[in-house]
Amino acid sequence: MPLVDVSGVAPVTSRERALAVREVCLGWLPLGGLLARLADPLVRRWMSRSGTPYLDEIDAVARALGRPGIWLLHGAYLFGCTALADEGPDGPRLRRTLDWPFPGLGQLVEVVRQRGTAGRYLNVTWPGFVGVLTAVAPGRFAAAINQAPMRRRWRSSILLWLDYALNALDGLRGSGRLPPEHLLRHVFETCTSFDEARRTLETTPVARPVLFILAGCEAGERVVIERESTCARVYLDDTVIANAWRRLSDGWRPRVCGEGMPGENNHRRTTAMRAWTGRDSDDFGWATTPVLNSKTRLTVEMCPAAGSLKVAGWEADGRGSAAPATSFTEV
Repeated sequence: MPLVDVSGVAPVTSRERALAVREVCLGWLPLGGLLARLADPLVRRWMSRSGTPYLDEIDAVARALGRPGIWLLHGAYLFGCTALADEGPDGPRLRRTLDWPFPGLGQLVEVVRQRGTAGRYLNVTWPGFVGVLTAVAPGRFAAAINQAPMRRRWRSSILLWLDYALNALDGLRGSGRLPPEHLLRHVFETCTSFDEARRTLETTPVARPVLFILAGCEAGERVVIERESTCARVYLDDTVIANAWRRLSDGWRPRVCGEGMPGENNHRRTTAMRAWTGRDSDDFGWATTPVLNSKTRLTVEMCPAAGSLKVAGWEADGRGSAAPATSFTEV
């Protein structure tokens, strides 16, 4: 797995690999090229209204790659995760998976060493992606994003895809609210402590509902933050999440990773992950069914106090689960 060192920005670290990411995400769609051309201007206008400080970077990536769809991919928000923050031998640690339905992404993961005014951090990402989904700042904190549940307007399953479309449009209509992955990057670049990162994640308006999980360096510095646009629900106990609100509501549909109905699927994943609280493992021993499934593309272990990061990219194994495809370790 490549380790790339950059100053502050996240440029196209490899044009070939960045184009491969684009192809993996859009190439399988019958009308992927047309969708990219139609959606790029819409996403760019929304990003302009959001107030993100990374607009010029996305524009630079789009120009460097010279293909439609770069803005669309930066506006996409469709993935599942399971995450646990607990106490390890060296301090709080964060363990997480990321599931995406695109074969090939597990082989294209890279680690980018970036710097901001608050110091350096390691960003587990993909070539050409400007935001932060998973990262650790040694001596400060580690954090990750899980996708929040989807708002439901109708109970009928026939109208589920209409709900998908309306939720996507809701995110594109707002202004003055940051995409969650841009807010998390801003936190890593500017926040010097766990407490400062927590306050920023709790209070900054966000463009979409999101789940943040944050771990610091001192015992007890662990928190799950459920965010809607301008409100937050904060949990300091049982810091494990999947893709559902802790208090289930009929107005929301949890995201699904693997098999089963949404609510039951999320319960099985959090139960399995919770069982590893306080337990150590080698070689991602905690990444087993149902936390690990055929769509798992990434597993990460981070401990900010020790400055440690362990990453594995995964691809489907043809038997309903996944196998490691690439790896990275730094202490």
